[in-house]
Amino acid sequence: MASDNAAIAGGEWHPAGSSRSVEARLVERGGEIAAMPASGDKPLSGAGLAWVEISERVGSVPRRVTFPDGSIFETSDNEGIDRYLAARGRGGAGAVHWLEQFRLRLIVIVLVAFALGGAVYRWGVPALVEVAVWTTPPIVPQLMAKGTLEALDKAAFSPSKLPEARRKEIADGFARIAAQSPRGAGAYNLNFRDGGVIGPNAFALPDGTLVVTDQLVEMAGKDTEMIVGVLAHEIGHVELEHSLRQLYRAAGMTGLIMLIAGDVGSAVEDVLVQGGGLLALSYSRSAEAAADRRSVELMAKAGYEPAAIARFFTLLEEKLGDKSGTDILSTHPGTPQRKKEIIDYARIISGQSDPDLQ
Repeated sequence: MASDNAAIAGGEWHPAGSSRSVEARLVERGGEIAAMPASGDKPLSGAGLAWVEISERVGSVPRRVTFPDGSIFETSDNEGIDRYLAARGRGGAGAVHWLEQFRLRLIVIVLVAFALGGAVYRWGVPALVEVAVWTTPPIVPQLMAKGTLEALDKAAFSPSKLPEARRKEIADGFARIAAQSPRGAGAYNLNFRDGGVIGPNAFALPDGTLVVTDQLVEMAGKDTEMIVGVLAHEIGHVELEHSLRQLYRAAGMTGLIMLIAGDVGSAVEDVLVQGGGLLALSYSRSAEAAADRRSVELMAKAGYEPAAIARFFTLLEEKLGDKSGTDILSTHPGTPQRKKEIIDYARIISGQSDPDLQ
């Protein structure tokens, strides 16, 4: 009898394998859940609740009740389905609906995701960078240096026009400070190039290849000691593996994981072999400060004036107009503050109280 049927929801019933629909109602009948025609008491389909599949609630999307015979009852009365399921100890609303209903929770989840992302960037990426640097085989820095120098020789550099005697004078000074490095003089290779559009600059590649441009030598005039101080700074970058760290940070999480795992795919291989992008990676302020201090230390060990590199920044101020924090050269941001810190550090390691080492 119809009076024995406890109504659940109204909707449409679809026979198995057919697009035909019948206006129907969902009821509880004799301990079963059944689809009944809108008018009539003969069930269209029915089964125990354990044998019926009811879709989770997602916002206002209609629910589907699938019977064992393949027929489907579809209803927009989500509240009626939820009440029926709740009365029988089954949660009616799914996790997606829970998120849809509570926008504040979505906001919280987004904020948590951002916080986790920030934590990964702040601590996870640096940790992966250190692992990548530690596991990098020697061939990788060599590939990077070879690719970078070849790219620059094709695009910007030309053979040095400095007199042989001038190059030898600088090379002798370089060998003198390189011998003070724990890696030994044999780990470094000094190259002279006409810098062209790059202009006055000196830089180090990850494998110990160093380049100094004619323009920097000409800007320095006869101050060979200052040039040697700049090269000592570059040795500091190599010793502290700053180029590798910068490249790995730029590569991001995926590249780091691939490198650590040994799966150097074509994209990562391009970064390593076509290494011209190294010069576009400016060192951090802390990396530059560390290399400055290393220059002071190496120069002192070699018997040179420890703060000789400070004169390089004076040149930048006088000849290139760098009297602020602006980077005149991408790899050598010459600022008065850096010059002061170099002089102060040279005074400390020299054991002097208040001399003017500039």
